[in-house]
Amino acid sequence: MNFKYLKIAISVWAICSVISCSDDNLNATDNDDNGGGEIQFTGRPYAIVDTFVSDFYNNNAIIPAPNSEDAFYGQDATYNGNQPSYTDNVDGTVTDNVTGLMWQKDMGNKMSYADAIVSVENFNLGDYTDWRIPTIKELYSLANFTGRCFGDDSIDMFIDVNYFDQPIGDESIGEREIDGQTWSITEYVGEIMNADEAVFGYNFVDGRLKGYPKYSPATGAPNTMYFRMVRGNTSYGENDFTDNGDGTITDSATGLMWQQADNSETYDWENALAYAESLDLGGHSDWRMPNAKELQSIVDYSRSPQTTNSPAVDPLFTCTSIQDYNGNLGQYGYYWTSSPLQDGPNPYTDAVYFCFGKAEGEMNGQLLDVHGAGAQRNDPKAGSADDFPDSFGPQGDIRKIYNFVRCVRDVN
Repeated sequence: MNFKYLKIAISVWAICSVISCSDDNLNATDNDDNGGGEIQFTGRPYAIVDTFVSDFYNNNAIIPAPNSEDAFYGQDATYNGNQPSYTDNVDGTVTDNVTGLMWQKDMGNKMSYADAIVSVENFNLGDYTDWRIPTIKELYSLANFTGRCFGDDSIDMFIDVNYFDQPIGDESIGEREIDGQTWSITEYVGEIMNADEAVFGYNFVDGRLKGYPKYSPATGAPNTMYFRMVRGNTSYGENDFTDNGDGTITDSATGLMWQQADNSETYDWENALAYAESLDLGGHSDWRMPNAKELQSIVDYSRSPQTTNSPAVDPLFTCTSIQDYNGNLGQYGYYWTSSPLQDGPNPYTDAVYFCFGKAEGEMNGQLLDVHGAGAQRNDPKAGSADDFPDSFGPQGDIRKIYNFVRCVRDVN
């Protein structure tokens, strides 16, 4: 190989890439006055980091990559987005090269929500002082769906442990291994369980997003969780929606175009994928089912059925209203994603969904919003319609299996 010409070719490619990004007006720079540090990144202000999933699945096993005419085509691994890219700054911080966010590598000890708010005011790491508690959308950007757990036990983390320290629960004090939850600054606008205040967090040990009680229901004492502080790109997580007037919504912040209204039909996972791949809408036929991180990007955590009598999504979107598990009106369905969630003795049976309505569970015979609108859970991909919905797990999660779909495509 002639390395001289290879170097010239690479240089030309790099120059063209810079020009292209400049032409698209996608350059973003975060200049932080308080911290003395500047994070440079090129991309959309709310660039979605890929889930890093590369395996393909049917309803219960890993399979070879399906072709476009095959069943299960269009799942997470079919489409590669912005691949995760991190830089360890060797000063206790890690920079996400896709989002422009800088993260605390080691979270230290658990603390209460109130203590975290006080602590971050004087937090100094890597000679930066402009740290903040991340929103749930910022925190979820770190999720890695190649993780796996087995009930209460951890196996593979849902975060890149080559760059981030992720603790597990301390069984010597009665915790489970999966009790390594990380909280965000985002409080639930409604209430969970029996009128409990809640804070949204993501569990990088078991791969779920939910509202956690801020205070112990038993004692009233503040609960404690981990906090991973962040700095940079203060626009991350902010949508910029445009109604295109043709049944589609464009988010200029992420570069994604969305199906404005679901089609009021529910599907098991295999047929949900097929529906998304076959959709022709707004003059486009390259629709797909969104992965977990793409779908979470349109959740509006300022809304909920309890507080706004609406789903947790911007009013530009329409969600089909349904009856809840007990036949009551005012609930909204779950929405499939193309992403797997590996748990249990057969880790290949479940896929991720998001609740745009109440994340309901049945506890002690009572139907409750146990996780909060905007929670991310997982359902089996297939099952008999006669057997579902049912309730499952310690919070009695309502499993539906037949869920709605909101399709997405790339703008460019």
